[in-house]
Amino acid sequence: MTRDVSLLNAMAEIPAAEWDALACPESSTGRAIDPFTTHRFLAALDRSKSTGTGTGWQPKPLILKENGVAVAAMPLYLKSHSQGEYIFDHSWADAFQRAGGQYYPKLQAAVPFTPATGRRFLGAIHHRTALLDAAIDLTVGNGLSSLHITFCTEEEALALDGHRETALRMTQQYHWENRNYRSFDDFLSQLSSRKRKMIRKERETARSHGLTIKALTGDQILPEHLAAMWAFYQDTGGRKWGTPYLTRRFFDLMHETLRDDVLLVLAFDGARAVAGALNFIGRDTLFGRYWGCLADFPCLHFELCYYQAIDFAIDHGLRVEAGAQGEHKLARGYLPVPVYSLHYIPDPGFREAVVRYLAQERRAVDEEIEVLTAYGPFRKTLQTDQD
Repeated sequence: MTRDVSLLNAMAEIPAAEWDALACPESSTGRAIDPFTTHRFLAALDRSKSTGTGTGWQPKPLILKENGVAVAAMPLYLKSHSQGEYIFDHSWADAFQRAGGQYYPKLQAAVPFTPATGRRFLGAIHHRTALLDAAIDLTVGNGLSSLHITFCTEEEALALDGHRETALRMTQQYHWENRNYRSFDDFLSQLSSRKRKMIRKERETARSHGLTIKALTGDQILPEHLAAMWAFYQDTGGRKWGTPYLTRRFFDLMHETLRDDVLLVLAFDGARAVAGALNFIGRDTLFGRYWGCLADFPCLHFELCYYQAIDFAIDHGLRVEAGAQGEHKLARGYLPVPVYSLHYIPDPGFREAVVRYLAQERRAVDEEIEVLTAYGPFRKTLQTDQD
């Protein structure tokens, strides 16, 4: 048997069927577990120039072949900064560079601009170690500072922690778990009286603005709907990041190739869309991504981003990952959960310092999750039973 490792320069260099057979084999019988590692999503980032030259995200898809047949893959990028990752290593970069090193470029196995847990080692489980070895060898062989595998699954993280001194990192997000709720009111019945009243009041406030709210997916989504979402995204992205990551062309391609993966919640003032929330649909999970609004409508953010997502998730038997950060999600039924990444640093001294830091961080995150969960909105007797 011959085994070869190759780096591509764009997703267009591998046929969609060949990539998806590794990334989402389950999609042959339904939805992908998550849409973000599909060929259509990653290729849309490339084609729209959201990734590539000048973006700091240079695509380098890693392909492992045996006897000329692709058996495993990794969505890999050469990074010249740490933007759009959501697993923050800016302090590492600063320390490394103050010590005289060059932190960038680095290698990143990730889905750009997407803080959603998913598989990063694509293909059969027994190829994971070979993929990690290949990525580490590329890091060392090219004199790069580090390799980062972000938002990998817990299973991947625990299985590969410690391999060739790779270190596990644990951070946290807020997710909404569907406990087989029959309706939104059924979900509310599990909350404390105070939180239940708060959410009902917020929904009433959002609906008092006289707007029409529509949840659209598939062919219900028209080009003008995504044009409106682009405007919302531009406004929010400009305020949060300075320069939004996704280009206007990505939103066109979203309509062409991704609309079946999208849930778009829009609020209309008459015929004009004035606010929206963009979500992606996986087999078991609804992934909240972007929100924007052209005017100030109190509580509309909660309605479009969280409560409409819960409504859709209940109707379709899904859970909800609401994206990065945001302790305000806790009061609305989104509880803290750990998320995982793996990091390899060739320099032994710097690696040792990072490993010590990660051990302390994991303890702090564990404690934070325990404390925040105790402050969650669910009735205390229910939380005790679940614990």
